[in-house]
Amino acid sequence: MGNDRNVVRVLLDRRGDTYAEEAGIRLSDRPGPLYQLLVLATLLSTRIRACVAVDAARELFAAGYRTPQAMEAASWQQRVDALGRGHYRRYDERTATMLGIGARLCLDRWHGDLRRLHREAQGDPAGLRRRLTEFPGIGPTGADIYLREAQTVWSDLRPYADRRALAGAKRLGLPGSPGGLAGLVDEPDFGRLASALVRVALGEESAGEVTRVAAR
Repeated sequence: MGNDRNVVRVLLDRRGDTYAEEAGIRLSDRPGPLYQLLVLATLLSTRIRACVAVDAARELFAAGYRTPQAMEAASWQQRVDALGRGHYRRYDERTATMLGIGARLCLDRWHGDLRRLHREAQGDPAGLRRRLTEFPGIGPTGADIYLREAQTVWSDLRPYADRRALAGAKRLGLPGSPGGLAGLVDEPDFGRLASALVRVALGEESAGEVTRVAAR
């Protein structure tokens, strides 16, 4: 357990920012940040490097598309252009369409406030995943991304570790269950740990280097 804690401490020191934080989202239980996280999850769901998806999200937000109202009001070409500035070129046209449709769905179904989605699902992860996958571009992987990040503000989700986070834990020799991992960090930090483990699974962080530093 002691060595596992050292590994987690080193990992969080090196890669402790969530993807939402990296994208400039000040995540809180408010409509704006929760919608921005949905945009980020949509971008991260495609077969493209996470750093490119994060850069594209930052460009969309810098252009002012931080609410479903603003996203829908933007023209399709404006969304394409913002995605292009983030070098999100391979899927830019399809994603621009999906973001517009998703913004309208958010407004129609949830009145622009994804806290309503959370309340309707009563914090049940399966119910939340099912509702999230109603958005275009959000499949099971995208829903996992959303919930993995949202647990930092939706405490009833913790500890939430998807298959990628658990794959990262395996590479580091850490416990292979959310409950086992939860014992290694303070409860509010579990979302940060889950994101850091994903970075290991995706090769953004070296498992060997983390374990070597932790063993010193």
